[in-house]
Order: sequence, then structure tokens, then C-alpha cells
Amino acid sequence: MKKTLSTIALSLIVMLSFAQTEKKNGTIYVNHPNIEVVNNTVKGYVTQNVDLWSSCYADTAKFWISGMDIKKRISKKENLSMLNTDHKFFNDIKVKRFGYPDYLAYDQGNDKVVQSWWTWTGTSKKTGKELVITFVVFDWFNKDGKIVQEGTFGDFSKQFAEEGIVF
Repeated sequence: MKKTLSTIALSLIVMLSFAQTEKKNGTIYVNHPNIEVVNNTVKGYVTQNVDLWSSCYADTAKFWISGMDIKKRISKKENLSMLNTDHKFFNDIKVKRFGYPDYLAYDQGNDKVVQSWWTWTGTSKKTGKELVITFVVFDWFNKDGKIVQEGTFGDFSKQFAEEGIVF
């Protein structure tokens, strides 16, 4: 009996130590003006409208893309140069959203982030083959509604190899 009570007491202690109470840390939106800003970055990229693309970012915006050193961030000018390189090596570039983006307004840290999922397609000017890449983007916003930081996660190795980009 003593062994059974000890086992029950120990089990309760373990369960209580892992139990967590729910606590909100912000709000998630499926419709928000910052989501439209992200849509405009894609529209500007695909149509090569530098003014539209550039207007979505703060001048000091920093970018990170899968394949880069995790500690390295590139500038807005460097990122725009990379985006223009895509159009030099690929035809018929399309970027289609899949799923839906979320705007995350965090209470803690006051971060404002849009996470969005995309499929990039382009036809290689060298080989004529279509390349398809799925990826997710996280965009952090300032209080003025400009993107200040962007992280892009996907397997861009074939695209970078085609373009001669090495990090």
C-alpha cells in the first residue's frame, strides 16, 4: 500500500511539473495590411518593379536566405542584386502563394511578423528545364509598416548553382 501511494504521489508530482497553463502572447491575423506589403514584395520581384519592391522595405533592412552563414545578413542593395540575378538566368519566373500567410503580433518583445509560404518556378535559360522551389518567408516589420528583417527558408541549392552564387 505504501509503495502504491508513493507511486501515485510521484506520478502526480511529475504530471504537475509538466502541466502548463495557457497564456496568450499576441494575436494571429489572416488579414492585415502587413500581409499586403509582403504580397507587394513578391509582385515587385516577379514583375521586376524595383520601386514597388523597394518601397516595402526600410532602407536598413537585412536579409538572410537558406544556404548563407546563419550569422551573415545582407543589405537591401545586396538582396536586390541577387533577385535581379534570378531574372538573368531564368525565364518565366512565377511565385505563387500556397496556404495563407499569417500576421503574428506578439505581445512579448512587440515583434510584428508575417510568415508566408510560396512556390517559385523558373525556366533555366541554360538548360530549358523548369526549376520548382517551395519556401517559407518570415518578415519582421517596424512601426511604420516597413520590413526591417527577412528570413527565407528553402532549398535554393540548384538555383544558386545555376546562377553561380556561393555563400
